[in-house]
Amino acid sequence: MKARKLIFGCLTAGVFACTPDTPDDEGAESVTETGDGDGDGDGDGDGDGEPGDGDGDPGDGDGDGDGDGDGDGDLCGDGVVPNVSFEMGYDEVEHGWVRAERWTIDSPIIPEDPFFPDARSEQTGQQLEFYGSEPKPSPSSIVLQFGPGWDTATGNPVLLVHGADDPPDRAWANPGVEGAYGCGDMVCPEEGLMQGLAAADIPVVAIAFPNKQGDNFMWAEQIHAAIQVVRELTCAEQVDVVAWSKGTVAARMYTSSLTEDWGTPYADDVRKLVLIGGPNRGMDYGFRYGSGNNGTAWPPGMAHGPTAHHEQVIGLQTIDYSEHAIYDHGGGYYYRGQAQMLASWIDTFDLTFTGNNGLGPYATVDTLSTYYGESMYQGTYARGLGLDFAVAQHSVIEELVDAGIPASIETYLLCGEISDQADYIVGIPNEISGPSDGVVFVQSCAAPDGIGQIGDIEILSDINHLELGFEELAQQTIIGWLSQ
Repeated sequence: MKARKLIFGCLTAGVFACTPDTPDDEGAESVTETGDGDGDGDGDGDGDGEPGDGDGDPGDGDGDGDGDGDGDGDLCGDGVVPNVSFEMGYDEVEHGWVRAERWTIDSPIIPEDPFFPDARSEQTGQQLEFYGSEPKPSPSSIVLQFGPGWDTATGNPVLLVHGADDPPDRAWANPGVEGAYGCGDMVCPEEGLMQGLAAADIPVVAIAFPNKQGDNFMWAEQIHAAIQVVRELTCAEQVDVVAWSKGTVAARMYTSSLTEDWGTPYADDVRKLVLIGGPNRGMDYGFRYGSGNNGTAWPPGMAHGPTAHHEQVIGLQTIDYSEHAIYDHGGGYYYRGQAQMLASWIDTFDLTFTGNNGLGPYATVDTLSTYYGESMYQGTYARGLGLDFAVAQHSVIEELVDAGIPASIETYLLCGEISDQADYIVGIPNEISGPSDGVVFVQSCAAPDGIGQIGDIEILSDINHLELGFEELAQQTIIGWLSQ
């Protein structure tokens, strides 16, 4: 990628003109395209729109922006992205980012992606500001956050794709933003992969999804839009994508063209794909430890995640829990994005009937009824329909593997494997039925099924699921892959 000079909000050659702050987005800047043809990258510098040498530098007016000098008129650097519109830019950002922008997807029309009824699924922190103070943004709205030197670094640009309920700040820039244990350990660093990539002279941009637990079909469409914006802003022909956890499924869905009828197929715009802690052959983690996961979501207002049950017995009362369930039981279906990742591993790893929440082992309750459902085993403290029901209802893992990532994309798998109590994630039932990173089985994460070209597979010892995005060895591995 050719380095270029950009003053945020106003390109030096006048392609964008700054307008005053708006009352709805305090501290933000709004930019509009002027298209005055005075050497702004729309042609040969005289406004006649004739593409030139293709170097993609805004302000020199001599390039077609696609980097190949072929004169096809596909401009970059002019702020125009097909089917996506710029909404607002933000220069006052925290956690090491230098810029944020909000864009709107004009086409295709994305269906509604319902938010959980209480506030736990809503945007918070600086992402709330970037989404124009809208806690439940439209699925057609995306926010991009830019790392230092994103517009001058010489490496191929990288799009970071976060996981479930984990916006870019904690996932990529400040693992300690939530305090002790928010990163999977008692002591958390204040910098993450974003800073590591920037220090390696790699342009880095992260997407913040409008719904942090959203449907992966919608996340895939949002990833496509984000890639188009990054290509426009950097003049790169292809973008590298680094996805973590739930984000790996959405990234695979996009690159494999696994779409709904309204969706956009893969557009040959990804050079390398790095999948971190991905359930590449699915996961049954939430069904293996009885009622253990219920404590992370109940009472209301606690963690934002699904459970394997639609009813819970608390005291002498049976409480309708269906809105928390990972399957549709008539109480709202808010976790279809999680259900899409499900697959049974019972033929490989037996149930343990014990759990470990990072503080030590304990006996699990309702283990059989949780995994197999109430039709086979009656639950004592919680009732559910079982894994097979949830898989049949919405899992896409088999379809995803069958669709396949094209061989034109170099795909890399980064996995963790923990075995020592000190490396367990504190506060959740760790996956102990077989080798795992605490959430995803190593065999699933490292599975090459449906991947056209494997660049490399690395399994890092003593690094758990939350640490894969920032531990030094993990960073070095990812940077090495992207720098090749």
